[in-house]
Amino acid sequence: MRLPAISHSPLSPRKRIALVAAVAISVLLGGTLAAVAATGSPAAAGSAAADRGAARAGANARAAQGSAPYIFIHDPTMAREDGTYYVFSTGDPAGSIGNGNIQIRTSANLRDWSYAGTVFATKPAWITAALGDIPNLWAPDISYFGGLWHLYYAGSSFGSNNSVIGLATTPTLDPRSPKYHWTDDGLVFRTTSADNFNAIDPSLVTAADGGKWLALGSFFSGVKLIQLDAATGKPVASPTVYSLASKPSPDAEEGAGITYHDGYYYLFVSVDNCCRGISSTYHIQVGRSTSVTGPYVDASGTAMTNGGGMEVQGTDAGMIGPGGEFVFTSGASDWLVYHYYDAFDNGDAWIQIRPLTWVGGWPVTGQPLVPVPGQSGPPAN
Repeated sequence: MRLPAISHSPLSPRKRIALVAAVAISVLLGGTLAAVAATGSPAAAGSAAADRGAARAGANARAAQGSAPYIFIHDPTMAREDGTYYVFSTGDPAGSIGNGNIQIRTSANLRDWSYAGTVFATKPAWITAALGDIPNLWAPDISYFGGLWHLYYAGSSFGSNNSVIGLATTPTLDPRSPKYHWTDDGLVFRTTSADNFNAIDPSLVTAADGGKWLALGSFFSGVKLIQLDAATGKPVASPTVYSLASKPSPDAEEGAGITYHDGYYYLFVSVDNCCRGISSTYHIQVGRSTSVTGPYVDASGTAMTNGGGMEVQGTDAGMIGPGGEFVFTSGASDWLVYHYYDAFDNGDAWIQIRPLTWVGGWPVTGQPLVPVPGQSGPPAN
């Protein structure tokens, strides 16, 4: 489960630190094939709850200060329609932006982002009935199939696996269109304290045969996968829950996403701890499989269900603790979209986008497209 606090101003002064560009290449050479011990059990979730509770308190404090602009981007997911890019992200935990509902931002160039409202005006009643008055909705995932945009998202509370995954749909992302309207399609999947995994951080997976799946999970017993009915966007009857990745207790991994490339499914996960500002230890790992249901292994052959995972993006210059990743694909090109904590702006979370290239069958990140701490001009070529 992932929650940051943000009040980031793209106009605030920043100091540029040299980028560390050799990480991914050293990974391919065997230098950082990581099987990073993580956190993933109910006990670990308690520590994570404290981190996220502090993050929420920080968000409340910054919102109360009234400094402009108050900005909050965490767990971004991205789509493109008619030349406009849309980013959806976790709701503001302070409630100052959109009452904690899933946020929307738009851009024409992937660099400059403008707030464009929220998916819902108020949290769906079925969520508050199931979970109580939670402060915000989490970790959206956007995709298009069946003539509709599908937005999966989660509701929960810190340290708990009493969680729900919901779905909203719209025929267009353009709010100027008369067809624009988000329909609340209700519950997709849920877990309770009786389960040993956690139904948050949903991410749609489209298999090579067109089948639809949903990755999910945070702490507890790791990352899971269930099959969806492509006609409804909801689970098939009595879906099998596949285990894709886990770490040693307390199993700190979450925010999984799967993309298909050149015969392999690539499982990206956010590992270690978010929501601690510049003390966050989040980083992004990856493994691959020839089957959507696994097994996924890293470049050294270690199974991700046995602690494996190759680092694909770590802390870089003033961009601390990258995570909440989403792979955006357009034609033959891929981009890694994620958040980080800004070392030059109070550790607030902000968005970054990097091109993904594939070297020796593994993803390598390129130069950042969104201005980085200390940089106000165009990104490096």
